[in-house]
Amino acid sequence: MKPIVTLSVVAIAVAAALAVGYQLGTNSVHSGNPVASTATTASQETLRKVLYWYDPMTPGQRFDKPGKSPFMDMDLVPRYADEAQDDGGITISARQQQNLGVKTAQATQRTLDLQLMAFGTVATDERGIETLSARANGLVEKLYVKAPQQFVQRNDPLAQLWMPQWSAAQQEYLAIRQWGDASLVAAARERLQLQFMPEEIVKAVERSGKPQTRITLRAPAQGYINKLDVREGAQVNAAQSLFELATLDPVWIVVDYPESQASLLSRGNNISATTDSWPGKTFHGKVDELLPNLEASTRTLKARLTLENPEHLLKPGMILNVTLTHPFTTPPVVAIPDEALITTGTHNRVLLADGNGHFTPVEVKTGRSQKGWVEITHGLEAGQSVVTSGQFLIDSEASLKSALPQMAGDQSQQETSAASAAPTYQAEGKIEAIDGDTITLSHGPVAALNWGPMTMDFQAPSALLPALAVGQHVSFTFVLPEEGARLVSVTPVSNGNAHQHEGHQQ
Repeated sequence: MKPIVTLSVVAIAVAAALAVGYQLGTNSVHSGNPVASTATTASQETLRKVLYWYDPMTPGQRFDKPGKSPFMDMDLVPRYADEAQDDGGITISARQQQNLGVKTAQATQRTLDLQLMAFGTVATDERGIETLSARANGLVEKLYVKAPQQFVQRNDPLAQLWMPQWSAAQQEYLAIRQWGDASLVAAARERLQLQFMPEEIVKAVERSGKPQTRITLRAPAQGYINKLDVREGAQVNAAQSLFELATLDPVWIVVDYPESQASLLSRGNNISATTDSWPGKTFHGKVDELLPNLEASTRTLKARLTLENPEHLLKPGMILNVTLTHPFTTPPVVAIPDEALITTGTHNRVLLADGNGHFTPVEVKTGRSQKGWVEITHGLEAGQSVVTSGQFLIDSEASLKSALPQMAGDQSQQETSAASAAPTYQAEGKIEAIDGDTITLSHGPVAALNWGPMTMDFQAPSALLPALAVGQHVSFTFVLPEEGARLVSVTPVSNGNAHQHEGHQQ
């Protein structure tokens, strides 16, 4: 019986011990045991990844292990991986994105239909201009066309000329014909032709047997009088220009196009043209010449196109919109909407969006552009999102510099989870100086950072500055971002009363 009693006593002792342990454990959990809480916090801190350590007063200097700062009598502060993204980007809350009108689009693989987009001016086809001149010395007896730009049909009379010097040669020719010597007749007839007598005048002399000293100039083709260099009653000399006749079919189109589109054009390309003068009508032609000179002031080239104009609808001086009949199609390339591109003059950037409210400026290289899309040759991949709207502040290099800090300022207004929020610290001190947005404070110890009393500079949001003055005693909270110590709120302490001022970055 004695061994059984002994075992029972041992079993009762073990059960009592377990019950006491359970009760102690329960009490420690419900009573907020500081030892257990400290252990849990330490465990969490151990799990967070430290990127590097830094001195908040000289945030540009980084250290690979903890210790005392070589610049100030304070401990180095750790930078955790979950506190910030070291990519030069910014984070904006969903509310602030909505306020700014931020919209995004994906970079996609697409083919670009590269199209010439140019304006052209109708001009006279100078290869079709014909000059009508006097055949000999004489007098303009009558003008049938008395003003330039007058339209004429083929064989319409233009002027009647009197050529008295033709009379002697024609009489000699008639006399030789009466003699009947064929060789002499041929020589005399050739002499008439050498005096620029038209064939119809010579035949009229032969038919009538009388000299023909009057000639009617007629239009050799349909067109308009481009130049009128003579008046009725005027004396003219041999080979003097009287009329210049131009045609309207075809016409030339002289276009100016940017040098960036030089690769799209070559001789023989088919083109189409439209004009507001004839809505809904399309004219067709070809690239005739690529003119060699570049206009330095506009950085444009010129091309001469020949356009069919059988109905004479196009007139010199009209403006046309010119496009290629068959655009040049590229192989698939990475492209983004052109409004996403931020051009600085020497560089091109886009704002890359990660979908979680973080935006990073990325430098890119661009290629060709067409119809609202820009080819990206370097810096982006298909599927990445870029900002396409809400960029009124980042349209250029100057606006980019002003927009990114403003967006970064909005970050202080967003609500973030406890895991990603930057830790804040409290202290009391005296304002020694205010210089712009920098406030110098002499403060007491900060136990959470193992800091002793010291004087240091803090960056202050502009909203705080009007309520602060040198010499004030204040209680304040601050954070330690990589850029340096920054005040979050300041409470001036005067006569036992405290008025808290919270500021946000502007």
